[in-house]
Amino acid sequence: MLSSLTAASDRPNGQTAPRPIVNTHVHLPPNFSAFATVTDAVRRAAAEGLAAIGASNYHDFRVYRGFAEAAQLEGVTALFGLEVITVLEDLQRDGTLVNDPSNPGRTYLCGKGITRFEQPTGLATGLVAEMRAASDRRMHEMTDRMAECFALAGLATDCTDTVIAADEAARSDVPPAWVALQERHIARAFQEALFRELPPDRRSRFLAGLFGAPSSAAPTDAVALQDEIRSRLMKAGRPAFVPEAPVSFDAAYRLIVELGGIPCYPTLADGASPICPFEDPPQALAGRLLERHVYCAELIPGRNRQAVVDQYVAALRGAGILVMAGTEHNTQRMIPLAPTCAAGEALSELARDAFWEGACVVAAHQWRMASGQPGYVDAAGRLNSAYDDDAARIRAFRELGADLIRAAASGR
Repeated sequence: MLSSLTAASDRPNGQTAPRPIVNTHVHLPPNFSAFATVTDAVRRAAAEGLAAIGASNYHDFRVYRGFAEAAQLEGVTALFGLEVITVLEDLQRDGTLVNDPSNPGRTYLCGKGITRFEQPTGLATGLVAEMRAASDRRMHEMTDRMAECFALAGLATDCTDTVIAADEAARSDVPPAWVALQERHIARAFQEALFRELPPDRRSRFLAGLFGAPSSAAPTDAVALQDEIRSRLMKAGRPAFVPEAPVSFDAAYRLIVELGGIPCYPTLADGASPICPFEDPPQALAGRLLERHVYCAELIPGRNRQAVVDQYVAALRGAGILVMAGTEHNTQRMIPLAPTCAAGEALSELARDAFWEGACVVAAHQWRMASGQPGYVDAAGRLNSAYDDDAARIRAFRELGADLIRAAASGR
């Protein structure tokens, strides 16, 4: 493992070299995740040759201490982040799709390199509590509606939000208070209840009654059925749907910088068809992000064609915006941690270099902030002004981050 990282290091003579594998966006349990535990996630990252892995959890970050400890043991650099569902109200009013292909104005926003997740500021504590409370209320009501749907179809369950959270805590080996329920948790709980109560030969008939039409999932395919339960019962216009209460973009941005992080825009690109207007064309997206003081973007390349990934990387990076990549791992399907493009197509060297650079900058920002030094952005989200230009700033943070990642790997 170490030899591959050493061979892939940045070369001082400027020659092009393969870059270490990095992934800046996964969800760790007790968020809904492909991984059983945090330790499982980190061990898989090490086994697959990752130099750095970044978490982007919702609402609760107490699992990050264990994440840091496991990563240190495995010689993998842990990057700490978060994801928030926000709304750009002006775009919501005019019907513009941002990075959600179904809901105008609805905007996912991430934070990278957060450092104050254990000792947040008072403002950050209040914002997290407000977001968590709104989410918990929604999950409580959605669970009740799901139970009603199943009961009307002829299957009573013991599923409540409290029971589901306790089960998820046991599954992830964390306290129940750390579990911030998501739709996928609820869908899995009801799928598991169905599998416990009905044998395979009785499930299709029940599901047809539950959905009002035949199920498209095989009666033994747990993951496919979870997805169908979400789409046919829990989405907008469906019987168990409960509207979200997304926070404003400004509040989410403020939370990220209060936690010491870099605001980062997750880019959907051709993961939607057609591409959302906010993101089309890539040069326009870059301008819109800079207008909102967002200097970092991210792709989940597995949903994008290689040519499209390269178009967005070139446009964003050309505008001085950092670019990175992840895999999410927010379903039960275990896929490789190394980001690839749609249909398993390899990343180009352009993309790999940009994603390595982005991870290095985040690692450096995180380390500097934790050390009491100025980071890549300050507490207002403004770029560090100690450098002559964007190129000098990125280069300095890239070099520091590369050294930090190599140092972490040296203990393997």
